[in-house]
Amino acid sequence: MNPFLLGMRLLWGSGRRGRIRFLLMSLGSALGVACLAATLTIPTIIAANDARVTARTVHPGYNKNAVYQEFLDPYGSQRLRRVFIGRTGTGPVPAPPGVKELPHTGEAIVSPKLAEVLAANPRAAGLVPGRVIGIIAPAGLSGPDDLYAYIGVPPTDLSEASPLGRFGSTYTEHELLDPSTLDILRFTLGCIVLLPLTIFLSVCARLSSESRVRRLAALRLVGLSRKDTLRVNAGESMAAAFLGAVLGLLGYLVVNEAMARIGLPGLHWYPADGRPETTTLVVCLLGCPTLAAIVSRVGAQQAALSPINVRRTGERKPPKKYGTLLLVPGLGVIGGYCVLSAMGRDPSGGSASAVLVPGAVLLTGTGLALGLAPITAWISQRLASTSKSLTLTLAMRRTEVAPGSALRVATGLVLLVFGASLTQGVLIELDQVSRRTAPVQEYSIPLSQLNDQQYSQITRLSGVDAYGFSAESWKGDLEDDLPRVEAVVATCTQLAAFTDSIHNCVDDKVLLIKDPSFLFDDDAQSGRVFSFPLSNGRSLDISVPEESIAAQLYDPSRVAGPSLLVPPSMSFFELATDRVMDREAQRTRPPGC
Repeated sequence: MNPFLLGMRLLWGSGRRGRIRFLLMSLGSALGVACLAATLTIPTIIAANDARVTARTVHPGYNKNAVYQEFLDPYGSQRLRRVFIGRTGTGPVPAPPGVKELPHTGEAIVSPKLAEVLAANPRAAGLVPGRVIGIIAPAGLSGPDDLYAYIGVPPTDLSEASPLGRFGSTYTEHELLDPSTLDILRFTLGCIVLLPLTIFLSVCARLSSESRVRRLAALRLVGLSRKDTLRVNAGESMAAAFLGAVLGLLGYLVVNEAMARIGLPGLHWYPADGRPETTTLVVCLLGCPTLAAIVSRVGAQQAALSPINVRRTGERKPPKKYGTLLLVPGLGVIGGYCVLSAMGRDPSGGSASAVLVPGAVLLTGTGLALGLAPITAWISQRLASTSKSLTLTLAMRRTEVAPGSALRVATGLVLLVFGASLTQGVLIELDQVSRRTAPVQEYSIPLSQLNDQQYSQITRLSGVDAYGFSAESWKGDLEDDLPRVEAVVATCTQLAAFTDSIHNCVDDKVLLIKDPSFLFDDDAQSGRVFSFPLSNGRSLDISVPEESIAAQLYDPSRVAGPSLLVPPSMSFFELATDRVMDREAQRTRPPGC
């Protein structure tokens, strides 16, 4: 008889206890496979989001039939993207993904979420002028909560329009996570999460291993060969793991359908994005049963080689203590970080933390897996020697002899929770990394789009600490490689609101801005004269001075780019308001203020 079939027949004929053990092994494997599928699918969800955003990205070209201008504005805590289309001809124009044809003048095509916003809040209709004639399909949206619109307007209404070229790009744009952050996420999911999952799957494969080993030893004694004995055990483990893999994938699909509609903080996706790919299915359906077979083979080696010792329950070897040593460096690094943080010296950030923290976590997790058995045996020995209760003494002596049997299930569950909690912490940290952490919040507004009343209202908004202006010395064809500089038109007090520190600043003088954190602008050489265009058609010539100020600028910041500080007292400030960029800075406040 085939050893695999023999193993299944023996399992099914071993009574209720054997069938319950098989069911528990399958459910344990199902939980591990579901977590594994979620781990492998998160990068796929992010990649699908980036691919759709890249496919809809609009680029300028030489189209004579349409021009466009794109706007990105905040709507509450969400981003509202609008692409205004102006028809300049009757010929064909390219269409973005999710839209059959771009709207004409007076028409608009919006995302489903934006359509809900417009229906629920009539006052928001001014954000989307025109009649809504269609809904953008999922192929043209980053996710279900995306606020996006294509709006048809007269070409003359677009102040900075560009000829409509094409949609899509050969490289990824507007990434949900930058490459460095995504690499950290992949490392976390690949190492820290998969470690407890691997141990958990191996624990499920070795569930009730003592009784199984004794049963295998009996088969070996009645004449079954060593290889067939191992195959019998592998057949049972692989069958349980495969059934668990199928149940785990089905459970993950159900959870994905529900979570895609609920979403996570900062991330919503379509259910199709979270469905496992072929690689994930192969890893779950073939990799997990293979892992179970390897683990079962290791556990059954003793029964296949020395069945008599197994049946006689010979003296057990004490657990090895070397694995416990891994806890020393792991907990040492983690404890050091906790102590420094409590002292007010935050050690996080930098290249050292990127290596030390994941390394310490891996050492701690491995040390827990290898060190729980000897630690439990030592604790059981101490309790048994001091206890006066017969029941407790017998239990501790039993645990001292076989500490692995009592911790077999607990180890996997503890490490699974450990890995899940750690992953949650890393994701929270990544969310903080993706946010702006500078103590100022900046907003850039083209002054050419503001009338006098709007400009006056902006400068008097509550919570605005300072504002400045930025201008470029030369504007023209970007293909011409001509020297140019940027200037900030502000007083020293206004500039200080945008910087962490500033030194040697003097009002009413043109100064050179130097920041050791940024590369020096080679075009801003002392004595070189640059011409700044003014709104009345003339220009203002400014010479780069020798005097400079030392400023520690925030990154990212629009103020970090300009090389010159120009005082508002110059005529430049009065004449160039239609050409420069308005800068606002608002100090961030603690939650609840």
